[in-house]
Amino acid sequence: MTEKGKTALSHFLNLTSDFLLDGYTRLREEDEPIDPPSAPEPQVSESPVPEPQIPLAYLIEEETGEELEEERPDNFTDSLEAVAADVTACEACGLAATRTNAVPGEGIIRPLVVVIGEGPGADEDAQGRPFVGRAGQLLDKMLASIGLFRDKNCYIANMVKCRPPGNRDPSYEEMRACYPFLERQILLLRPKVILCAGRVAAQNLLRTSKGINALRGEFVEISIGEIFIPALPTFHPSALLRDETLKRPAWEDLKLLRSKLDSLDEG
Repeated sequence: MTEKGKTALSHFLNLTSDFLLDGYTRLREEDEPIDPPSAPEPQVSESPVPEPQIPLAYLIEEETGEELEEERPDNFTDSLEAVAADVTACEACGLAATRTNAVPGEGIIRPLVVVIGEGPGADEDAQGRPFVGRAGQLLDKMLASIGLFRDKNCYIANMVKCRPPGNRDPSYEEMRACYPFLERQILLLRPKVILCAGRVAAQNLLRTSKGINALRGEFVEISIGEIFIPALPTFHPSALLRDETLKRPAWEDLKLLRSKLDSLDEG
């Protein structure tokens, strides 16, 4: 028997003797305490475990149980009505001096498509509404052919909000003065697709000098503020009124637009 075993046996016999004698345990100098086996030292990892990264949208307030709101942009209180009021009061370029009415735009909030032309014509200047003349009536028919309507799922606007005299192309300075209004509108509307109606809108939104024949028939993703939106250039409806041979390629563009919307809906 080992020494440790002998010590344990002696300790047991002493305990038995004390119990039989009077039930009390006596401490003896020769007794060696038998310590329980010590637990192994915990192993500390050299590299700390990283904290899990949780998207802000999924964080929950412990006290209220409410979801934390994402940080709002400074202009989160903006509205289409506020943009329209600012457009009506704007005098940032010379077009303000010759207009009858400013033409902010019209349609619904959160549309499928935003249609952007170059600028108001005589009928639009008289009524303060976009695309209401012959070209506008044709645009409505074109959109309706693929299930789009300005009072249901579209918004109609222009690069400039006031009529250039003689229906000339708006100048770079005029478009630069008006662009902040258009940007605010698009950021509020968040459309799935932008339809660029005509060369002026397509060249300026896509930042290119290519002609409309080279640009049409293909989607290009453009950035507006902090968002990216697919844009499709096509002929302006007024061009179709002047040249009926453009109606066939314009119809192909509309079918492409409808196919894009269907694919986004499926996604």
